Amino acid sequence: MEIIVVSIGTLSQNPFWQETHAVRTPHATTTLVRDNDRVILVDPSLPAQALEARITERAGINAAAVTDIFLTNWRPAHRRALTAFAHASWWMLESEIQTAQQALERAAVHVPPNSDDRKVIEDEKSLLARVKPAPDKITQAVGIFPLPGFTPGQCGLLLELPTSTVIIAGDAVATAAHFAHGRVLPGCFDIEQAQECLTELYNLADLIVPGHDNLFVNPRIAGF
Repeated sequence: MEIIVVSIGTLSQNPFWQETHAVRTPHATTTLVRDNDRVILVDPSLPAQALEARITERAGINAAAVTDIFLTNWRPAHRRALTAFAHASWWMLESEIQTAQQALERAAVHVPPNSDDRKVIEDEKSLLARVKPAPDKITQAVGIFPLPGFTPGQCGLLLELPTSTVIIAGDAVATAAHFAHGRVLPGCFDIEQAQECLTELYNLADLIVPGHDNLFVNPRIAGF
């Protein structure tokens, strides 16, 4: 198995950099996992043209080689380039699909039928309809790892390597600094669940790919 961080994400506002308001456009960390004949892209966040170039630069393949897209949640910052991978299978935790469907249905009630906002909602529904509930395992060595809290269906991937456990956590872990300080992102659906997931990750993972930072070694490995 090969794990490649294609693009390192960032937050619009990082509290550990003494930022008190949004100063940049946020984007999520995008990771590519190669396992035999499967090429799984997690959270295609950058605009399509930029992401396609990054995939070639970092993995030596083109976008057409991607077989699967896995979304850790349905937030827009995690899927800007989703439609560039129409040929691939799209996966997300079933509860996140259901939550997104319900949110779109509620939004549609308050929007006039022929408005621009209604078109946005209908486009979102069409995209979401293509996303399939993720199976417990995408490959023999790549399994889903639910991490509810930031969103109801927030979900990572657990990668089983011979000597270590890697978890692609998405927004369950915003950055390495957030993890080290035991902090979750503001605006969590369930802050207690989110905190419990941090503890679970601390006890289980050796390496973590966060939602908006580079891959890092769990401080537990170093005895912290």
